[in-house]
Amino acid sequence: MSYSGSGNSGGADAGGPSSAGGAWRNDGGVPPHAFDPDMQPELFRGVLTRRVFAFLIDLVVLSVPVVLGYIFIFVFGIVTLGLGWMLFWLAWPATIVWAIVYYGASIGGPHSATLGMRAMDLELRTWYGAPGYFVLGACHAVLYWISVSFLTPLVLLIGLFNGRRRLLHDMILGTVVINSSVRTQVAPSPRSSY
Repeated sequence: MSYSGSGNSGGADAGGPSSAGGAWRNDGGVPPHAFDPDMQPELFRGVLTRRVFAFLIDLVVLSVPVVLGYIFIFVFGIVTLGLGWMLFWLAWPATIVWAIVYYGASIGGPHSATLGMRAMDLELRTWYGAPGYFVLGACHAVLYWISVSFLTPLVLLIGLFNGRRRLLHDMILGTVVINSSVRTQVAPSPRSSY
């Protein structure tokens, strides 16, 4: 059990509680999850299927600039009599940087979702209900690719065995993907402190 403090008198120096609040808590000081699949099942209904389609849409969005970049380098190489083709070694690292920036900026944006997720009415939230941010979006993409690469795509089946339909990288990062339009109707506002 932990005491969250009374805020009356005696801080940490007097041996009393040091934080304000005045309530005994038996939860170890950890706030509950913002999205409960038992109380709000509509937040998670159809999420896995729509995540697949959102991923495919995002793959197309990511591929268009990459293909255009390769075409530009090829044509530039012809114009410069082969010298421009030395830029091909930059294409692969640029592709990785582009994907990380795309996921980070879109998940860290105001909709907390990539273009594919927005098209499929999904959004990414932290387990306590806050919207995504750039580093979280970038890490989400990197952990997804690492988990699928090392553990095979069969690791995605983990989403079938939990109520929040979270994948391995969601669990590691403490995120959840929910139905966006349903959240605006029934979910509580993001909790910032307790």
